[in-house]
Amino acid sequence: MYKLVRTDSNNPDFKKLVKLLDSELAITDGDEHAFYNQFNKIDSIKYVVLAYIGEIPVGCGAIKEFDSQTMEVKRMYVVQSQRGKCIATGILQSLEVWAKEMSFSRCILETGVRQPDAIALYKKNAYLLTENYGQYIGVLNSYCFEKLL
Repeated sequence: MYKLVRTDSNNPDFKKLVKLLDSELAITDGDEHAFYNQFNKIDSIKYVVLAYIGEIPVGCGAIKEFDSQTMEVKRMYVVQSQRGKCIATGILQSLEVWAKEMSFSRCILETGVRQPDAIALYKKNAYLLTENYGQYIGVLNSYCFEKLL
């Protein structure tokens, strides 16, 4: 069993997990990693959820304000040894609850076309494919999703 903890991007466990995430994405994204990486800075994210098994951090996710009605889901990650245990779903649902508590009515996100596990996670959690938004407009290797809360 895992526990979820709300924190922010200053948390050292979050920073450690993001380094692991970025290492994996550097391989998955290949030559496009630098493009995507510029949109994934974590220096001022106020809303982070961490998953722990015992005292060990095993997963993370974050939301940041996109507009007055919308939170953008960022930095979703679960360590490989803990995947398939619904931890990512727990993190995502916790982020949605947090967004609703702050009166946001929608979550959006971007993921890569080469990330089938992420795509499956979002579809399983009722996210709908939508037109690419913001910096992802016209980016063929990006899928954007949204969910009304």
